[in-house]
Amino acid sequence: MKLKRIGVILILLLAFCGLADSAYLYQKESVNAPLICNVENLSGCNVVAASKYSRLFGVSIAEYGLVFYGAIFAIAALEIVLFRPILRRLLQWLALAGIAASLYFTFNEVFLIKALCMYCLASALITLLILILATFLEPIRSKALQA
Repeated sequence: MKLKRIGVILILLLAFCGLADSAYLYQKESVNAPLICNVENLSGCNVVAASKYSRLFGVSIAEYGLVFYGAIFAIAALEIVLFRPILRRLLQWLALAGIAASLYFTFNEVFLIKALCMYCLASALITLLILILATFLEPIRSKALQA
């Protein structure tokens, strides 16, 4: 039981980091300010942010990130208080959708924009870690309940 709780708390922390990442990108976009991005080989943040691929259906990718990580955070917070298997499945499906979106956006960065953004890659990593935690801690919880 404790391991599940720690896993969900880690998901909450990761979702918070994703919210911070998305909020930073959205805030900079809102005021049309350049991103701080000076990591070697990952310094294409401003190129990526200015590309036509930074918006989907007229909405910035950062706004989608805010909604995505906000939903993950809310569902994980609910799971801490009251466990329902549907909440864990929802976390898994949302994280899986996030991974699919991250793969699409990373493909665009590498092959179409030809620039890498450290904030985008950090978001992809955060989503992958959320998926891993939501998936691999679930069987441990089930075994603990059977004992």
